[in-house]
Amino acid sequence: MSLEVLAVDDSRTMRDMLNLALSSAGFTAHLAEDGIHGLEVLKDLNPDVIITDINMPRMDGFGFINAVRAEPKWSRIPILVLTTESAAELKAKARSAGATGWIVKPFDPAKLVKALQMVAG
Repeated sequence: MSLEVLAVDDSRTMRDMLNLALSSAGFTAHLAEDGIHGLEVLKDLNPDVIITDINMPRMDGFGFINAVRAEPKWSRIPILVLTTESAAELKAKARSAGATGWIVKPFDPAKLVKALQMVAG
């Protein structure tokens, strides 16, 4: 299964790690630096899954998820939150914004790939 994935994270190191994990699994990775950049990149894509961090400058993950969910053509794309945060209230906030799942950093590349394949169905 080859997936197209948009990964949004303000950390260059994390984007590099995601790019490596995704390309190693045969996925096509598209990278963005924050929520605003993510929306710009998304305009030209139709990804199978979106991965987003929560804590980012300009537009955080919650704002990004809300913006994606507000657009009918993107409303069904699964969104996985990838963050260092693990608080239950943040997970609930992400879920109510429209996130599909939650992965805590540092991530295990094999588990990430499996989670992406599961949500992309």
